[in-house]
Parts: sequence; structure tokens; C-alpha cells
Amino acid sequence: MANAIRRLFKVLISGVLLIVVEACSPLKMLNALTPDGTFDKTEGIAYGRDPRQKLDVYVPRHPAQNAPVVVFFYGGSWNSGSRSDYSFVGEALASRGIVAVLADYRLYPQVRYPLFLEDGANAVAWTHEHIRQYSGNPQRLFLMGHSSGAYNVAMLALDPQWLGAVGMSPEDLSGWIGLAGPYDFLPIQNPEVRPVFFWPDSPPQSQPINHVSRGAPPALLMASKDDDVVNPTRNTGGLASKLRAAGVPVQDRYYSRTSHATLVASLSRPMRGLAPVLDEVAAFVKAPPTQ
Repeated sequence: MANAIRRLFKVLISGVLLIVVEACSPLKMLNALTPDGTFDKTEGIAYGRDPRQKLDVYVPRHPAQNAPVVVFFYGGSWNSGSRSDYSFVGEALASRGIVAVLADYRLYPQVRYPLFLEDGANAVAWTHEHIRQYSGNPQRLFLMGHSSGAYNVAMLALDPQWLGAVGMSPEDLSGWIGLAGPYDFLPIQNPEVRPVFFWPDSPPQSQPINHVSRGAPPALLMASKDDDVVNPTRNTGGLASKLRAAGVPVQDRYYSRTSHATLVASLSRPMRGLAPVLDEVAAFVKAPPTQ
């Protein structure tokens, strides 16, 4: 009898998951399966005047004072994406005692390079100024992004002009985390990305790998071994090597069970078995500051 009940339960659960998968996009499915008991969320905070210049703050339900802070930027080839699609990232970070800030930014065709970097810098500046109100420590501030969002945080961390324009510096960052980021992608092959960077006249200064310096903040770079969207050897491996050669503390990790998309999805509770991405992020953020 007990075995029959267990089998029935599994069938019912499978049916529910199938309905969710068919009814929702993959990201919406992950959010639907994400619990909300680990955080308190403040939505739609404006860091600028444009409707896209808004962010959400996820605070651990029982936060420690002066908790570390991660500002997250999603991917989408600089032409798509919404912070609401990545609630599972906010939950993941909050579940580890980290205050998470998820920011939208302007996209193509509304803007091209480098205006979305200006948005990123303004979101970081807002966080630095206001995050104490949400139990966060502005002295333990990290940036994190996936795909084109990882490009954005790489540029903010490596090229000082962007944070400098808002009265900050990469020295104000405790570190940055890149998931499947494009850091060295000229000449541009993706036709959707070409107009974003003025192809065929894409400026070399648009590439994060050209801004590595000894004073850059520590980095954690993660990629999927079989990523068929962003070449992990050229981008993650190449940037890690250049940072290491400059004396910058850097860790690079490569996973065999994830793809370009599921690398960030592995932060969600249903997919954490794919790779220890959340464990690596939490360990990096909570490690003692690099001297």
C-alpha cells in the first residue's frame, strides 16, 4: 500500500511539473519552483529616470547586519531580458545570507554600447549608497553576471571609466563573478550582437580583455566546457590567464554537465545538482577580503 501511494505521488508530481513546463518559459518554470520563504523583496526601485532603470533587492529573511552584497546582471545578447525572470538568482543568494540586487538596464535597439554600461554603473552606485538600509555592507560589494551580463560586470570591474563616472572605482568592489561571459569576441560572429557594437567598426576598447590591470578586483570565472554560444577557452580561459599574469587573484571553474543557459539555471533549487555554482559563489563572496 505504501509503495502504491509513493508511485501515485510521483505520478502526480510529474504531471504538475509537465503542466508547468508546458505553460511557462524555462525561466518562469524555475521561478515557479522557487520558494519565497528565504527572503524579503523590495521591487521596482528606480536608479534612473528611464523605465528600464529599475532594480529589485532580495534580503535574507533573517539577515546578519553588514551582509555581503551581490549586484546581478542577466544575459540576453544586450537585446532581451528582465530582472523578474531571475527571481531564482535572488532567492539562491539570499538563501546563503547574501543581499542580492537584480537590475534591469536599457537594451538594443533603445541603446547601443556603451550606454548599458552607464546603466550598470548607476545601479552599482545606487547600491553602494543605499544598501545599508537593506542590511547590506557596501564595503563587501560584489558584481555578478551571466553571458552578456557577465560582460557588463567585467567592464565595470576592469575599465575604471564607468564607475569613475559615478564617483566610484573598481577598488570599491570586493570582487566580481562571471558566468559564461564573452570577454574577447571580436570580430563579432553573432548577427544579433553586431549592431549593438557598431559592427564592422566595433571598437577594441569594448573588449574586457583589453582592460586588465594589476589593480583589478579579484574574479571568479565560471563556464561550461561544452558551451556552444560563448567559447569558454577563448573567453573565460583567456581572461583568467591574462588576469593571472597581471597578478590579479582569479579562480576559473569549468563544468561538464551544464550548457551556456543551464550554468546560470544551476543556481535554482531544481537544478543545483548540475554544478556547484552556488557553493562556489557563496564561498567566494564570504571569503576573507584579499589583502
